[in-house]
Amino acid sequence: MASHFNLFLTSLLVLLFHISPSASLTCSSQTFSANTRFTNCTNLPSLKSFLHWTFDPTKSTLSVAFIASPASPDGWIAWGINPIAPAMIGTQSLIAFKNPKGSMVVKTYNLTSYKSITESKLLYNVLDSNAESSDGVMKIFATLELPKNTKTVNQVWQVGPAVKDGMPVVHKFEPDNLKSKATLDLTTVEGKKNANANATSSSSTSTGQSGNETGGSSTVLKTETIAFSFFFFFGVVLLQL
Repeated sequence: MASHFNLFLTSLLVLLFHISPSASLTCSSQTFSANTRFTNCTNLPSLKSFLHWTFDPTKSTLSVAFIASPASPDGWIAWGINPIAPAMIGTQSLIAFKNPKGSMVVKTYNLTSYKSITESKLLYNVLDSNAESSDGVMKIFATLELPKNTKTVNQVWQVGPAVKDGMPVVHKFEPDNLKSKATLDLTTVEGKKNANANATSSSSTSTGQSGNETGGSSTVLKTETIAFSFFFFFGVVLLQL
């Protein structure tokens, strides 16, 4: 009996330690320092990523917090807007990573190639930006000034494995990396959508969620639920032996 219980307990602990902080949360349960708050949040449909955002239509400014785990501890995360289509090429991107001194920095890139990138100004005015890193999770904070009467934007996000000579190294081209793009509807206000509001992935339509949480739920959360259920029933069986 004792050996069976120890096996169950060990397996459960292994599962818990392999769940990253970013993967174990939905966007509505995430908090920020200094009482920073956003009107809306979205569980992005790939790369275990999240977006918190507030749009001010009077000023046409979009304030965001993008949260993701880099592909490796020395990697990078990126979020941006493509004014043409939900695709990488043409994206006006904010990329965050650690500089040689270990401090987080945010740099801007106009993505024009899959092979290499060059730091440059964006088509949008970046009013402010900064980044944080803790417990294997990185966060990008930024406020962008959009064209007047903007209703939707094509958002693109990504994570990468490393930074070499101050430049982000190209990311993987796995399915999860290739589908990290969606349309963000800015007409969502304080969690309530008007008649035309939606948040859709370029590969599938997402369903709205309660409160101020919109967009597709992370598939990782579903995987965790299945895993916990498996270990629960596995433990019950062992205890009956």
